[in-house]
Amino acid sequence: MHPFLSHLCSPLIVLGEPDSDAAARQYREYCGRLDAIDTKAAITDKGFEIVEEHIFPMEMDGVGEVSVIPAYDSIYNRLALFWVDQEERVRYKTDQLETNNQRRGVLEQPNEWLAAVSYQDMDGDGLTDMILITACVNKERNSPGMSYKVGDVLFQRQGAFYRDYRLSDKINRFGMNKSIGFITSFVRDGYSTEFLYTATTKKELLDKGMNLINEQSFSHRFEKLGQLQVVPGIYRMAEYTVFMIYLINEQGYIVWSFQPMGTYEHFYGLKGIKVQDIDGDGLSDIVVLASYSYEGSQGESIVECDYSVYYQRTSGFYEDKDIKEKVPCTEETAMPELLERLRAYWGWSA
Repeated sequence: MHPFLSHLCSPLIVLGEPDSDAAARQYREYCGRLDAIDTKAAITDKGFEIVEEHIFPMEMDGVGEVSVIPAYDSIYNRLALFWVDQEERVRYKTDQLETNNQRRGVLEQPNEWLAAVSYQDMDGDGLTDMILITACVNKERNSPGMSYKVGDVLFQRQGAFYRDYRLSDKINRFGMNKSIGFITSFVRDGYSTEFLYTATTKKELLDKGMNLINEQSFSHRFEKLGQLQVVPGIYRMAEYTVFMIYLINEQGYIVWSFQPMGTYEHFYGLKGIKVQDIDGDGLSDIVVLASYSYEGSQGESIVECDYSVYYQRTSGFYEDKDIKEKVPCTEETAMPELLERLRAYWGWSA
């Protein structure tokens, strides 16, 4: 069978279940319901909730005009897509999406809502493809309740659709999943944020278009790594700005890099970078305080102040994400106050 025609349930290893036989039965039951859907009416009959506001028409090769119907499984919260013709027959369906693999090997997924959908020719073959962005929320994440986006592109071929897993991996691993424009810039136009994470020299960063924040750059002698320049920088792609920090040696090579943004979508402003021993082990640590923004569930832009702490260790740096639960910050938090509270957390007196 051609790989893009295999559009239904693929084998799933269910992890973390107390009863593996029960988990296997649940998976077979889910696949049976999905496989049995052959009309629009059967979508809801088989336990899927249609996202009415995201039903759109498109031209499907060899079929004509169809309606693309997204629907969430009411039990496991998995997203499925159905291409339904004018007679309300399902001509194609799939749940093989990146958003359904956020909890690897588990049926239930943290899908919350469809953030964006677009239909356009992404590979220049004259056929309409589909760009999909979903929002997920993992309850166990360090920022409970804060959503993160997952992007996918489904290419149309011979009356079916397929996605390139390598493209999906890069879209999401390198943070190019924030908007339709972001994904289009990467897949169709050839721009990418990948170099931010793979560059080996300062020159490579500059050649690829990164703007260094020179007024916030400074040199420091790190106990384990020697004399290094602390270099923050930003890269603009589509409507978003990505923020990175690099440690660069005297020869211009990148020794270490940091991505303080986490799941935030847009860099708003840098409040400060400080190198100081925070945890009392005699090694210089790095604290970054900045403002970022992300899109809320109603499409609104939410701006938050946040910080990152990186402890120096023998082999490099370790980011402490748990400390934020004990030492929160607000928009009014300044670097001197934050440093005092962080050091107090580790037992330093004022």
